[in-house]
Amino acid sequence: MDTSAMARPGRTRVRRAAKGSVTEGAARAGLAARGVIYLLVGVLALRVAFGDGGQQADREGALAALSHEPLGAVLLWALGAGLAGMALWRLSEAVFGSAGPDGRKPGKRLLAVVRCVFYVGVAWSVLSFAAGSGGSRSSDEQSRDLTARALGVPAGQWLVGAAGVGIAVAGVWIGVQAVRRSYHDKLKLGALSRRTRRLVDVTGVGGGGARGLVFAVAGAFAVRAAVDARPEKAKGLDDTLRSFAGTPFGPWLLVLVAAGLVLFGLFSFALARWRKV
Repeated sequence: MDTSAMARPGRTRVRRAAKGSVTEGAARAGLAARGVIYLLVGVLALRVAFGDGGQQADREGALAALSHEPLGAVLLWALGAGLAGMALWRLSEAVFGSAGPDGRKPGKRLLAVVRCVFYVGVAWSVLSFAAGSGGSRSSDEQSRDLTARALGVPAGQWLVGAAGVGIAVAGVWIGVQAVRRSYHDKLKLGALSRRTRRLVDVTGVGGGGARGLVFAVAGAFAVRAAVDARPEKAKGLDDTLRSFAGTPFGPWLLVLVAAGLVLFGLFSFALARWRKV
């Protein structure tokens, strides 16, 4: 009897189980890290709405606020590691497919690649901040600089305009998916009590709607910058959030959006606990 041939499938199952546990841990750590960032950005935006505009309501502002907390340096490194885990999880989805019956479709894999690249950049920026080599440029400065460089290439206005439309459409899609509660397909609903599911829905619908609105407005500013060929009209997260306070609704619209971002942070924590991976 060939015992080595019999043992080979067993070793394969063990490797797959180990790989699955590593990927699951990376995914849940990444979702929790994303939740921390959105929670902090939402709190900073609330402070802006109530007249305390000294800090940027974006990722850089959130990292700066976190760095001033006890054990801030440790928290920053943990946050960066968690976001690196998010990138690893998205990479595994691109290679092996994601959870669900349609997780292996080419469109899903391509979206996973885009998300992986995005979170690699986010994780790098957070780890650079933790190492003391980042944090000098706000999201608004980065947005204006990137737009200026894009406008300087051939057909730059079309390029910026297309990117702005893409961001705006993504924002609408995020909001619609949140209102439709499409995230239910990704949750272990059987593990949630009726009350917990109701609370998750409050955070998922309110948080996803606010996040989608922010994306849509940021995309609209990019389109405006392309039409006018003026990079200063492009806005990062901080300026986009502050623009809500300049509407006829005054700071109260910013309060609602900021509260929504806080809810999305809490929703990310819920996903870290109950999402299918």
